[in-house]
Amino acid sequence: MQDSAVALAKKLQSKEVSAKEVVQDLLPRLEKTNEEINAYVTLLPDEALKQAEEIDGKRARGEALGPWAGLPIGVKDLLCTEGVKTTCSSKMLENFVPPYDATVVRKIKDAGFIIMGKTNMDEFAMGSSSENSAFFTTKNPADHTRVPGGSSAGAAAASAAGIPVLNLGSDTGGSIRQPAAFCGCVGLKPTYGRVSRYGLIAFASSLDQIGPFAQTVEDCAMLMNVISGHDPMDGTSLSHPVPDYLKGLEGDLKGLKIGIPKEYFIEGLNAEVRGEVEKGIQTLESIGCETVEVSLPHTDYGIAVYYFVCTAEASSNLARYDGVVYGHRHMDATDIVDMAAKTRAEGFGDEVKRRIMLGTYVLSSGFYDAYYLKAQRVRRLIKQDFDQAFQKVDLIVTPTTPTTAFKFGDKTDDPLSMYLADVFTNSVNLAGIGGISIPCGNDSQGLPVGLQLIGPALGEEKLLKAAHHFQMAHGG
Repeated sequence: MQDSAVALAKKLQSKEVSAKEVVQDLLPRLEKTNEEINAYVTLLPDEALKQAEEIDGKRARGEALGPWAGLPIGVKDLLCTEGVKTTCSSKMLENFVPPYDATVVRKIKDAGFIIMGKTNMDEFAMGSSSENSAFFTTKNPADHTRVPGGSSAGAAAASAAGIPVLNLGSDTGGSIRQPAAFCGCVGLKPTYGRVSRYGLIAFASSLDQIGPFAQTVEDCAMLMNVISGHDPMDGTSLSHPVPDYLKGLEGDLKGLKIGIPKEYFIEGLNAEVRGEVEKGIQTLESIGCETVEVSLPHTDYGIAVYYFVCTAEASSNLARYDGVVYGHRHMDATDIVDMAAKTRAEGFGDEVKRRIMLGTYVLSSGFYDAYYLKAQRVRRLIKQDFDQAFQKVDLIVTPTTPTTAFKFGDKTDDPLSMYLADVFTNSVNLAGIGGISIPCGNDSQGLPVGLQLIGPALGEEKLLKAAHHFQMAHGG
């Protein structure tokens, strides 16, 4: 593991290293490693060097700089970046250049972070392996024959490989936590509304949330300090004050009560994953946590509810891609209807088409009440399960994924099997609460295993503190 971002920031502040030296050191490693794992859709070496020189100039002149100025970061390619292509790893947006920055991108720029490039993903964030990217698959740094997870494949792979350690991703049903577990890094999905979604190209608007990847929980806490907070540009943004998540890591965990949901330790959970997670639970107990069994009785409905809700919202959100205003357009059509149909046929991949069709079906007349409305009612029950559990415990611990990273091609012909890769993560999105995946060991093949901690709404401070102490004690 290389220097954490927090440690590197101290070297930058003391002028032990310059921002330009950091970028110059990173670029050859990034380019070499990226050739091997395909983490990036777009690299920005010239822009990064220019920004580093500007930061060094300001520091030399004694101008005020934030504590994180000069730190490199990667950005998932569904976050709008002014003047830089934002493709969603889709042919539909292959040449789209946004005229504005997403709020989180503006915040990291204002804080002096240096964007190294835009990372690969499953098309429109729909997938769990990177195999749905329209451009190429990203490889798992731990084993190049295996998937890195998804949809934030490139961001997780980049953090795990240290090119650089900090990355921004998004999580709709596990798209930060699942690839973090597969690649062996830390990934946090914050409470819905804690981080502005303005400038995030939407997949499912009631589920999408932006969050950080890093190699350490401390770095995740630092990045959360930067990107959190109310944004008037996002109508779902929460106005609650943002605590100092870095300071919140201090103190011990004595008296912290952690629930173990019986529904998550079930048949189908890989034995080695279960063993490593159980060792992780023992670590939590050894550092002062009390563990008790809890029940989340509607867990079995999570996958079905998630795929009714997310596909319905995808059908609505992706209706705008019709070739009229922006994005790909079929140029040899007989009329506007023919143009829209051929544009969408050419611009969207198979998985995106599958979800649009499913979503259109569940929203259609005669099926809305039977599927979408019923799913929303069960979604409320899933949220109530968590609310009731958090009346008894502070946090909940589960495996992040039922298996370690699978091989490329293993699940591409079986969409349901692929969807089940998120069985332990999507209920967190349905409930709108926070979850974090932390490395907790490896299986017999050396593949990373992730432990997931889940917290109540706006419980990130406690979530990050527990995860930090676990990482320090477990060494995973």
